[in-house]
Amino acid sequence: MQPSTPAPAAQPGNVVDPYRAYNFKLVIQGVVQGHFTKVEGLGMKIDRILYRSGGENSTVRVIPGQVEYTPVTLKYGLTDSTEMLQWLFKAANGQVERRNVSIAMLNDAGSVEVRRWNLLGAWLCEWFGAPLDALGKDLAIESVTIAYDRLELDDARAPVA
Repeated sequence: MQPSTPAPAAQPGNVVDPYRAYNFKLVIQGVVQGHFTKVEGLGMKIDRILYRSGGENSTVRVIPGQVEYTPVTLKYGLTDSTEMLQWLFKAANGQVERRNVSIAMLNDAGSVEVRRWNLLGAWLCEWFGAPLDALGKDLAIESVTIAYDRLELDDARAPVA
């Protein structure tokens, strides 16, 4: 068995720039619905449950409890679709449609996904439009906030459609 070759970043003298956090696409039910430059709030919290084990009164043990996922806000977006607004208006009318949503971070060229987060059971809970420009062709989005039931990390790297 031959020794493994170190990753490019691990080789002396080879500088690899980190991914910049400004190039994201929003995918709803497998269809790209917009591109954004900022994502905030992506995260989760697992409650801690403290207990004492029988006979070990000097030690407090910890086990995981309920998981809470924080709402995600995407900012400074652009789309030519009204799909997100229609989805939001349905929720405003009491018809919440939970959908699977992905946030994909793209490389500097915007051609390859380098990371993807899947938000399962998601629905739009907040939207703010950007200032309107009579000369623009696309729908600008100041921000959109998504609530969801579960978060998964998808490491598949795929070319951008």
